[in-house]
Amino acid sequence: MNTKYKKPGFLGGFSLFPPVIKFMLISNLTVFLLQIFLLNMLRIGKYPLSLLFLKYFALQPIFGDVSFYNNPILGQFYPWQIVTYMFIHGNFGHIFFNMFALWMFGVEIENLWGSKKFLIYYFICGIGAALSNLFITPFFSDVGPTIGASGAVFGILIAFAFLFPNREIYLYFLFPIKAKYFVVFYIILEVVYIVTSVESGVAHVAHVGGAVIGFIYLLFDSNVRFKNFFKKQNNIFDYTDFFSDREFGKPFEPPRKKESEKEIRNAEYKELSKEDIKKQQEEEQKKIQKRIDKILDKLAEKGYDALTDEEKRMLFEDSKKLR
Repeated sequence: MNTKYKKPGFLGGFSLFPPVIKFMLISNLTVFLLQIFLLNMLRIGKYPLSLLFLKYFALQPIFGDVSFYNNPILGQFYPWQIVTYMFIHGNFGHIFFNMFALWMFGVEIENLWGSKKFLIYYFICGIGAALSNLFITPFFSDVGPTIGASGAVFGILIAFAFLFPNREIYLYFLFPIKAKYFVVFYIILEVVYIVTSVESGVAHVAHVGGAVIGFIYLLFDSNVRFKNFFKKQNNIFDYTDFFSDREFGKPFEPPRKKESEKEIRNAEYKELSKEDIKKQQEEEQKKIQKRIDKILDKLAEKGYDALTDEEKRMLFEDSKKLR
């Protein structure tokens, strides 16, 4: 996966709301507001339209014993649900934390990767989370209708952990913790919930599924350097050159300091013997004197105003070099 990135970094056009993140925030919020303010008010028979909406667009189970739910939103599985379920949320806390995490961790990745690659990655993780929930969850617990972008967001968390492993995140805005430890802790916690069959109404298998699919995707991305995950400190240029249109992942070469003529001469003199240096200096002095003499001749013949700007500059600078 060799993708070229168009000036994605901090000085090349960093955006707090890049296109995909902006679309996801607006579309998820729009669907949520429609659920709350419109679909709940409209009815078909005795059921509000919001229940029928969930029946057809939430991720419905394929396997497993779901009879105990007696849930009016329980319905038949349709293929489009593996995408539509990501845009539906149950309450304000659900959508707030998903969208906040998407923005917090996704903004830098989209700026780094570009919108196209980020969008593909997001949906791969979300669809992978859906398939995990459909086919793996029945082995651990009962299955019900599933909604939310959490599976895709866990894929974003994994990408952030491998791209910026030592970036500090402030837990509850107070306690700093490195991204790699934060994400690993969350994944372990989700696995514990799965194996202990803790019923919490949360699709833990979908969360882990999204993270695993994201990890597999990153394994095939030659631009992601997994060795950085184990370093204590990061060099930001291990990931990308923020200042050019080079391919992502190529090492950044900082611009060299422009050397003055004097520094260049001194560096050359170090490689020469004393006699060679003296001879070279004498030749250089003769060249300078010759240039000055030529300009002085013109000055004597036509006056100072006849000199060009370049000749005036050379006269001024060369006169300082003569010994």
